[in-house]
Amino acid sequence: MKLNKRSVAHYALSDSPADHMGFLRTWGAPGTPPTPSGTGRRCWFVLKGNLLFSFESREARAPLSLVVLEGCTVELAEAPVPEEFAFAIRFNAPGVRPHLLAADGQAAQEAWVKALSRASFGYMRLVVRELESQLHDARRSLALHRSMSQKVGASRPKSQASDHRSSGLENGHFLPRDCSPVGAGEGGGCRPGARDLPEWELQGPTSLLLGRGQSPVSPETSCFSTLHDWYGQEIVQLRQEWQQRDRGNQAGCKRQDEP
Repeated sequence: MKLNKRSVAHYALSDSPADHMGFLRTWGAPGTPPTPSGTGRRCWFVLKGNLLFSFESREARAPLSLVVLEGCTVELAEAPVPEEFAFAIRFNAPGVRPHLLAADGQAAQEAWVKALSRASFGYMRLVVRELESQLHDARRSLALHRSMSQKVGASRPKSQASDHRSSGLENGHFLPRDCSPVGAGEGGGCRPGARDLPEWELQGPTSLLLGRGQSPVSPETSCFSTLHDWYGQEIVQLRQEWQQRDRGNQAGCKRQDEP
């Protein structure tokens, strides 16, 4: 693979977002001088896409090495120094030695292994295929559900739906089975049982309907026409009483004015 060093360096130092970054120890990576103690060299690593860059420090302006993460696997490994959280990038090609790296802790090790394992183009291709398969299954399930819903709606009798909408409706309200609008007859009206009410409730204008078993405060009286007639009759009777009292007052005033 041929790479343009200037283009690679420009991309490594550009403002494009990095997928992962942090300090790692490396042993014998290209461009990194060996350490006599065997503890590895501490470098700053930046992952962008499927490219892993290493720098001498975080402020360095030129990358030390580049690893193209294609045709490789990332797995845990043993470091030359005990108690190191090490992992290795191994390539399937013969004669290519693995890149041995180590993180500062277990959490950093797990984060790096996960990020490097998902960085290759092959992994992204598998993810896209899996998402396409899930999308195809979801569309097929939705089409099957819509087809079944249409079949159920077509097989349902239209008369049953119309009867269900019209049964028990009076002026936008449902009527009880034993309740009919006013004017349907004495036997078809709402009868909550006037004999169970106290005697004082049967006195006055309300006795006109209470005697027939109708009351606006009864939960069974849900017809608007029944309520309208009940209050209308009471208002008519009160108006007649007021007119009688007014005529009596006028007659008394006339007698007082006579000599």
